[in-house]
Amino acid sequence: MMTFSPEKQDPDPPLKRWSDLWLKNKKSLDQVVFAMKLQSFPKPPLTNLKPEPDKTLVFDRPKLVADRTSLLSDELLLQILSKMPKSQRNSNFLVSKRWLNLQGRLVRSLKLLDWKFLVSGRLFVRFPNLIHVDLVNGCVVSPRNSGILLTHKMVSLHIDSHVSSIEFLPENRILSVDEVDSGLKSLASGYPNLRKLMVVSASELGLLSVAEECPTLQELELHRCSDQVLRGIAACQNLQILKLFGNVDGLYVSLVSDIGLTILAQGCSRLVKLELSGCEGSYDGIKAIGQCCQMLEELTLTNHRMEGGWLSALSYCENLKTLKFQSCKRIDSDPGLDEHLGSCPALERLHLERCQLRDKRSVRSLFLMCETVREIVFQNCWGLDNDLSSIAGTCRRVKFLSLEGCSLLTTQGLESMLLSWKELQRLRVVACNNIKNGEVTPALSILFSSLKELMWRPDTKSQLLSNLAGTGMGKKGGRFFKKI
Repeated sequence: MMTFSPEKQDPDPPLKRWSDLWLKNKKSLDQVVFAMKLQSFPKPPLTNLKPEPDKTLVFDRPKLVADRTSLLSDELLLQILSKMPKSQRNSNFLVSKRWLNLQGRLVRSLKLLDWKFLVSGRLFVRFPNLIHVDLVNGCVVSPRNSGILLTHKMVSLHIDSHVSSIEFLPENRILSVDEVDSGLKSLASGYPNLRKLMVVSASELGLLSVAEECPTLQELELHRCSDQVLRGIAACQNLQILKLFGNVDGLYVSLVSDIGLTILAQGCSRLVKLELSGCEGSYDGIKAIGQCCQMLEELTLTNHRMEGGWLSALSYCENLKTLKFQSCKRIDSDPGLDEHLGSCPALERLHLERCQLRDKRSVRSLFLMCETVREIVFQNCWGLDNDLSSIAGTCRRVKFLSLEGCSLLTTQGLESMLLSWKELQRLRVVACNNIKNGEVTPALSILFSSLKELMWRPDTKSQLLSNLAGTGMGKKGGRFFKKI
């Protein structure tokens, strides 16, 4: 018979948890691990056995790995992260400091908002492999505490009440030329493989440093550009796309004239795309571009300030395929005689967006030069009426026509233009309120039925399908009708 004294405590109180029991019998656990290790060893042959001295076997317990991706190399992890969608890739930097650095190595394009991030050198450490850098917003000094936000197609900035009636970006709102040039020099030395650059108020020396250090630069966008600045891009041997912003109404004032266009033409002979926004010039400047830049395929003129007679110089652009006019108040104030105009034999596309087309003479000269065009786009142009539609009929090789926001054009004018184009295959009519469904003639219905693609929405009440019942529209082979 056993007796228990209430004053004497139990030396081994009962364990409350399985984990305590597991750790309590540590000696037993080591014996189990030892037995498992012995079973995993290959058994020696039964013959020629020699006794070996006793050896103490030490078995290390496997350590838990907190971050399993640490077992992967940087190169392998970079390949995995690069396969992720961009929408999910941006949040990877929150995982760890290592992922932050790896994510920075995957970034190729960046819009700089703080200039100090560039001059301090943190940009190169954080994003070492950039090939596309936008410095436009970083070059602008704007008050952060202002509640007035100015948004332009190229920049968005805060402004205060102390602005000029001529320009919203006066001298004190843009970094000095020395600061911009110093930043460009650091950028060029840090990114020798730079391919695209956008900058405001740079000088000739700043662009020269970029041209010398970045031989692969292919695209350049210069805001607040001038004739003297264009001397710096002559060293850009492989430049293919160039956008020049001279005078931008309400934003800033600058000047690009025939002098700058001639310097540009002589220095950038490999240009493929050229955009001139707010630039002045004349026949001589455009002629120099056509003669020197023989690889030029696309020319865009935005709010140009060209002198009269410049239009005929386009005939020197022998390989020009796309010609665009955007926000132009006029095409050419004095185009001259028809026999002096010439033509663009390789031109395929003519786009006019938000342009004034009230000067019938200049528009007529434009279409005479573009008689070989295959695609014509009118978007929110003022002055496009039935008279101009008959002028556009001179381009008899048109295969695609897009009309949007042409409120003066009627159904009769559209019909006279379309019936003269025997090769028309695609038609798009949107927001042209004077074009009525009830005025569609049988001849126009037959033309619609032969098109490969048709988007018909002259107004919000258009119901073309009911008016074309019985014409077989959309039932012939691969032809289809698109209605939105």
